[in-house]
Amino acid sequence: AIKSGDHYRAVVVLSVVPLRIAANDDIQNAAKDVLEEIGQANGQTETEVIASVLAAREASDRKVACDVLGQLGKAAEPHLGAVAERLVDRDGGVRVAACEALGMHGEAVWPYLRAVAVCLSDDSWCVRAAACKALGNHG
Repeated sequence: AIKSGDHYRAVVVLSVVPLRIAANDDIQNAAKDVLEEIGQANGQTETEVIASVLAAREASDRKVACDVLGQLGKAAEPHLGAVAERLVDRDGGVRVAACEALGMHGEAVWPYLRAVAVCLSDDSWCVRAAACKALGNHG
């Protein structure tokens, strides 16, 4: 079993391919199996394992966690508050990914739209653009 010290990098590697790129069911299923194993070893669900990566030290890992949670639909809804916390991340790429992730969800995001709106005045034009698009997805 993969222990908690190893799970951040493993989740990133195994979730980014099937959930962002691969259309291959075998790869997706293998990644889900590993995520399930990681979760069982740590007393977490697969989605909780992915959400735990939001606190990773590496910005690239936090960004991927936002990306994946944006794509998971209803399963990610309990973790949208943690995604919204990344709207003030020190890394602009993570802030963009958080805006994009929140823009992919429906009514469950409404409590966080004010935080997304604050990103319209971010120093980074990429963050401002992502916030604009996310808010546009919600009327």
